[in-house]
Amino acid sequence: MKKIQRVLAICMRLIFPIFSLTTSFAQESNWTHFRGSHLNGISGDTLVPVFWNDTTNIIWKTDIRGRGWSSPVVFGNQVWMTSATVDGKEMSGICVDFKSGKQLFYILLFKQDSIYGKHPVNTYATPTSCIEQGFVYLNFGSSGTACVNTESGQIVWKRSDLKCDHMQGTGASPILYKDLLILHYEGTDHQFIVALNKKTGETVWRTERPPECYEHLAPVGKKAYVTPIVIKVGGKDLLVSNGAAVCIAYEAETGKEVWRVVQGEDSTIAMPFSEEEIVYFYTSFVTPENGEKYAELLAVDPKGLGDITKTNVLWRLKSPVLQLLTPLIKDGIIYTVDSRNNLLVIDARTGVTLYSKKLKNRYNSSPVYAGGRIYFTSVKGETLVLQAGRTLQVVAENKLPGDVYATPAIVKNSILIRNEFSLYRVGPIK
Repeated sequence: MKKIQRVLAICMRLIFPIFSLTTSFAQESNWTHFRGSHLNGISGDTLVPVFWNDTTNIIWKTDIRGRGWSSPVVFGNQVWMTSATVDGKEMSGICVDFKSGKQLFYILLFKQDSIYGKHPVNTYATPTSCIEQGFVYLNFGSSGTACVNTESGQIVWKRSDLKCDHMQGTGASPILYKDLLILHYEGTDHQFIVALNKKTGETVWRTERPPECYEHLAPVGKKAYVTPIVIKVGGKDLLVSNGAAVCIAYEAETGKEVWRVVQGEDSTIAMPFSEEEIVYFYTSFVTPENGEKYAELLAVDPKGLGDITKTNVLWRLKSPVLQLLTPLIKDGIIYTVDSRNNLLVIDARTGVTLYSKKLKNRYNSSPVYAGGRIYFTSVKGETLVLQAGRTLQVVAENKLPGDVYATPAIVKNSILIRNEFSLYRVGPIK
């Protein structure tokens, strides 16, 4: 018996380091885009805090110069954000140390005498950057895009010739795909998707939105603020981007249109999302003959060609207009808060609402997931933590000071929450 116990003890000593190594690999070491490294808001971390306030589970707080609603992105030990002066005349990139919160870089990227208009709620630094080993890509819409070397802080290249009239300010975030940096411009005057060589900033392809979908709209109805996603369908990578009048899937490498779903007449903001080879997205406004305007959440089978509006829409869910946050989908369940402050949890297969709850505040920050829980942060800095699943289970309600429009990042078992003045690292205190 003692011999068996000694053998078991030796085995456990051998297994434990392997288990620890596996656990450490399961943690998210980077958060490279808006809504994470996979553009879906999902973290693999399992030890993320559930409870906090401005004095509990705060590892550090760092004040941020200027103003911006861009979310933090993380690579290695660096956290990057964009910021701008309130008047929009100076736009900068900011890097802080993940471990300490100490500022590492403050880089003035664009300076301009004349500025474009924006909505009072928006900022001049709303698009979230994207980052990879050695380089970060910071976008300010029509004001410009820059690539910065993350080791030296030197500007590698800049573009300021890509223009559209955003009208209410910019909001679409850039994404990386292979050697391409992909940007979405959809204004009252011009509507196009452009892919740049990420190393040089040169245009690789540019695709205009189809004029037949936009020419009947007033200029104000042609604008959108959408971050696209890339999905794989039939072995081919498709770039899916929903706009003011149409959702289009393009060949990601060439910009060639593959399919479209036509619906809407003004302003889409929430990005598309996908799970199990189904694409979901909010349409822009629909104006019925009688009654108030509405939007719809659509589920679409992306295996198609041409106009698939009448053939590939699996279900529709009527929704209020101006959906700001992007829903989160996990294990066949969609979690969202609509623009009337209604928490909705939806069966992704059928479109049936599993439960709903009226919330007291607005939620413009998109939800994120970690450790079996969904985190929703309101504009008032309150974070509602739900247990993932088909029934309502509130785990915690937390509060930090200040207004929050930026979507949190979850990395290394910590949550990075940006409010109007500061960045907080919320994490387990050792």
